[in-house]
Amino acid sequence: MLAVRDRLADFGPETTVALVTFSSGALLADYIARHALPFPVLTDPDRSTYHAFGLERGTRRRVWGWRAARRYLEIVRRDGTGGLRRPAEDPLQLGGDFVIGPDGTITYAFRGEGPDDRPGVDALVAAVRDLDR
Repeated sequence: MLAVRDRLADFGPETTVALVTFSSGALLADYIARHALPFPVLTDPDRSTYHAFGLERGTRRRVWGWRAARRYLEIVRRDGTGGLRRPAEDPLQLGGDFVIGPDGTITYAFRGEGPDDRPGVDALVAAVRDLDR
């Protein structure tokens, strides 16, 4: 499965992709080094951006449920245990994906219901391309 990082050119030259995380300090530096991200990483340690975008915390049952267990098993099968790390921060904080138009309007919003709940890259590319219509 291709990730956003693998399809940056599909978003077009006028698009800026950025990652917003609540990690900071050594944890953030380690994350950036491990993933060699080709786009800006912004930190939001007090999660004010998360709150402004309506991103909530999940329940323990949802975050650590069967879907997450299945995903972790897939990672272990693919990468061995080297692909897994013990959570160092709030594992219940849910993420999301947003497309924001040139005027600052949110034109696409996906709020995850669990750690494994993300839109496909095709949906994000389509949302960006819809800005041009």
